[in-house]
Amino acid sequence: MGEGLVLIGNEPAHEALAAAMRNGNLHHAWLIAGPEGVGKGMFARQAALRMLSEAAGRDHLAPGWDVPAESQTVHLVEAGAHPDYRELVRLPKDPDKPDEALARSITIAQVRSLQALFATKPSFSPRRVIVIDAIDDLERGGANALLKNLEEPPAGTIFLLVSHAPGRLLPTIRSRCRLLRFEALSDGDVTEVLHAQLPDASGSEIAALVKAGEGSPGRALSFAGLDIATIEAEMAVLADTGDPSNMVRARLAKLLGTKAAQPRYEAFLERAPSFIAERARTMSGDGLRTALDAYAAARELAGAAVGLSLDASATVFEMSGILARLGRA
Repeated sequence: MGEGLVLIGNEPAHEALAAAMRNGNLHHAWLIAGPEGVGKGMFARQAALRMLSEAAGRDHLAPGWDVPAESQTVHLVEAGAHPDYRELVRLPKDPDKPDEALARSITIAQVRSLQALFATKPSFSPRRVIVIDAIDDLERGGANALLKNLEEPPAGTIFLLVSHAPGRLLPTIRSRCRLLRFEALSDGDVTEVLHAQLPDASGSEIAALVKAGEGSPGRALSFAGLDIATIEAEMAVLADTGDPSNMVRARLAKLLGTKAAQPRYEAFLERAPSFIAERARTMSGDGLRTALDAYAAARELAGAAVGLSLDASATVFEMSGILARLGRA
């Protein structure tokens, strides 16, 4: 966060919030909604920094969203010590192992922990900011507890609520928020993000990651380092030829079926349904029906494989067979 951050894509949403800030028309709750991995959380955090810095009036701020890196606001937020900023996210299941698995939800206890903050006035300015990333992760009780704060917002408090699936939220929460709609990024924008994040990546790797990301830099980056270009190429051979000898199916099963290949195996399972969906958009008639059936089968298999701990080699072989249906249509 802070100075030098480049927010790429979704300029209309950025400008809508900036205009509300300039015009003194800043609603107390904003729902930042759109596909996962397109920069919603990063934008929410940067907007929070800017709001707090502007309200404190201590920094020389250029137009845009940047806040000077030496700003007290930046230092305090990054240290988790700003008295007027809170961020609710899923916490590690084991506090002693912060890099391992996260809890399934943001708990009602986390939401209730805000009440002590709301019982006092903001410390550094008339404003405080609460970021929840993602509000989709709130327990039902936590959502109800938050709703009370949205209905009777504490003075000076701005809520920035990140959502990947706003249709699943309580209608009463949605109705109390102004919507900032984020969309999937263009291939050019995703490429720009990837070049910035992966300066040593080859052109072919970037191109494969852009394709796999489907407009989501976050999704694309999740495939980085997994040689997704090779997986894409093998899926293309399956879909183009139908793999009548099962040679490609066997090769992929061997490549992705070992314990050491688990990250690439999971990437293959995640990518296969969307690969089929891309091919389906160019098909019609019987071919389209085959592709739609294959898409449904791929999604079902991908959803079951990791959760049920299915044998990796057998699962890759089966998924490859589903992809090969496209070549026989």
